[in-house]
Amino acid sequence: MKITFLRLWVMWRRFCRASPHHNKHHLQYSLQVDALMRRANPFAGWSERANWMIDVADWLRRGPKTSLLDEEAWRRIRQQRTAFLLDWLDNHRAVRRVVQATLQKTLREAVGPELFCATGLPREPAFFSELAQRLTKAVLPKPPSRHDLSTLLTSMFPTRGDADWLLGLDDATLARIWRLCADDSIEHSYRQQIDEALIYLATMIVAVGISQDVRDRLEPKLAMQATPFMALRRELEKYLAAGPHDEAALRSVRMLIAVCQAQTDRIYAHLDEYGVSVGLVYKIERMRAQLKRMARLIDLRSAPKSDTGAHAGQAQTLIVDLINAHRLRSSVSGLVRRSFSLLARKMVERNASHGEQYIARDRAEYSALLKAACVGGVLTALAVMGKFALSGVGLAHFFNGAAASLVYILVFLAISALGGVLATKQPAVTAPALAAKMGALDTVDGLRSLLTEIICLLRSQAAAVIGNLVAVIPTMLAVSFAVLSLTGTSILTPEKAHATISGLSLLGPTPLFAAFTGVLLWLASLAAGFADNWFALHRLRDALAHHRRVVHALGAPRAERWACWLESHLAATVSNVSLGIMLGMAPVLAQFFGLPVDVRHVTLSTGALTAAAVSLGWDVFATVPFWQAVGGVLVIGLMNVGVAFSCAFMLALRARDVPRRVSRRVMKALVLRLAAAPRSFFWPEKPGAAVGAMRSRSEDRPEQRKRRRTGS
Repeated sequence: MKITFLRLWVMWRRFCRASPHHNKHHLQYSLQVDALMRRANPFAGWSERANWMIDVADWLRRGPKTSLLDEEAWRRIRQQRTAFLLDWLDNHRAVRRVVQATLQKTLREAVGPELFCATGLPREPAFFSELAQRLTKAVLPKPPSRHDLSTLLTSMFPTRGDADWLLGLDDATLARIWRLCADDSIEHSYRQQIDEALIYLATMIVAVGISQDVRDRLEPKLAMQATPFMALRRELEKYLAAGPHDEAALRSVRMLIAVCQAQTDRIYAHLDEYGVSVGLVYKIERMRAQLKRMARLIDLRSAPKSDTGAHAGQAQTLIVDLINAHRLRSSVSGLVRRSFSLLARKMVERNASHGEQYIARDRAEYSALLKAACVGGVLTALAVMGKFALSGVGLAHFFNGAAASLVYILVFLAISALGGVLATKQPAVTAPALAAKMGALDTVDGLRSLLTEIICLLRSQAAAVIGNLVAVIPTMLAVSFAVLSLTGTSILTPEKAHATISGLSLLGPTPLFAAFTGVLLWLASLAAGFADNWFALHRLRDALAHHRRVVHALGAPRAERWACWLESHLAATVSNVSLGIMLGMAPVLAQFFGLPVDVRHVTLSTGALTAAAVSLGWDVFATVPFWQAVGGVLVIGLMNVGVAFSCAFMLALRARDVPRRVSRRVMKALVLRLAAAPRSFFWPEKPGAAVGAMRSRSEDRPEQRKRRRTGS
């Protein structure tokens, strides 16, 4: 009965294979495979044989440019083509012998260590040299392959879909491919090349692991010979000498690889705490990739020869890893993203620590912030006067911009020294402080705390802007009337006054200039975070506090206080200096390149508009251009704050890997909070008032729904 059933099953399979649809594809595949396989020639040159192998891989994965099939369906089609190709070769023994000779000769001549120890791994010793190499490879054509198995493999399987397709092949198909391509001599040769690759990788890891930059960041401090990196090299040599199946040596090497990976995690923790170096991050990333490659090679080397499935599976995993690593290594954006992500996070955290002081959470802090903003507005009026004075001197455009930058720098430093606040500088440093609290949104209390922080932030921005404008307008009025009464002339001529008003018009390019200024404000905050990270990275506080000449000149207590003061004020100083330079020199550089770009700062623009109005007299209030300029000032304030906050907030979210769904959840909750307690966005309420209103609102909803259902 069983034999009869099997015969019927075979007859049914033959009947299905005889269908027109199956014969159509069978005939099409047969013609293509026949033409492709008969091109195999073991006596051809290396390049011709390599190109033939690339054409075979291209036929296996080839698909139309547009198709209704999904990726999974095309993966199955590629696997079917692979099986068909192997079956066709089994049915054509003469062609199979030629194909097998061609493949084995190519693999026997190929140089393999580069495939195992360099494919997909960063090769250059520094970040910028690696970046230059990747950019060069992306632009220049690839050189011809010269007996390099690494180049051959990456040319045959260049896409991510190739890795998924190879990963889906079963053990039987892998064994058939292995019998077609390799023999015992090839296997022995590649085992030797794997050993050479392991020694090379261990040497590279030791060179970085025992360097001073790494050893200074390891805790506890160890002697060079006691570091796990040196022990890894020694144990690896013992394992290679003992044989692939020595369990004790194998466990020792695997344990040391895990210990070295744990050491790199400790180095990352140190970077996150004390400062980030892009060059060191690149070296650690390369070391981690090399340790992972060593683990893959050891798994392949230690697979028993008797277990063909396990050996084929390890080889399959290694090849897929090589393809994926090569694809990632070809990406310039991936290199920049991985190397700068930790630096971006550290800069964000530095700005977050400085931004906490600009957030008012109660009425006392709100009043203090308002007073500080008034101080900033009074001093900003001096910057407006200085800019007007420079415009009357008639300096060359470059020197006028440099002098304006100097004026801005002195005024901004004075604002910082006197404890004042410049409104538009807040968003770039307070947004990271807000993003730092977006990691604990799993609970209702965490979401409520974040909403309270957002409200405090928006309220602080409003207080700072209002304080600046409330102070700069009367200050400019007083200065303008004082100049008019003492000299008999206005600060601005009528022509300059009209030009100032028209330059602030809402209908002109004012919104674009204001957005550009917001970007400059954000860049100034990045410069502050970078300087703070640089100060911490080089441990300048300890270096200055214990410097022999500094201690001799100031004394140990004063040197310690001076180093602490410099650490706490460096970020603010760099931010003020960089912002002053950008506000003064950005229009000069833009006009040098023929770009009609200018800056529009809300406090400076308000002071300039006030001076222009005083110069033209009371009649200016009845003109349309004046009110268009007033609308332009309002837009300038919104764009300065909005663009600077958006840029800083998006960078903080990306640096902390906050998912988009969390951002959408926060926006939805913020709208509900605005509907529940709108007054809290502009004026501080009593503690717990807004939370109580929101709770009562959320608790009343079920009761109201119940009443509506019962009709009461």
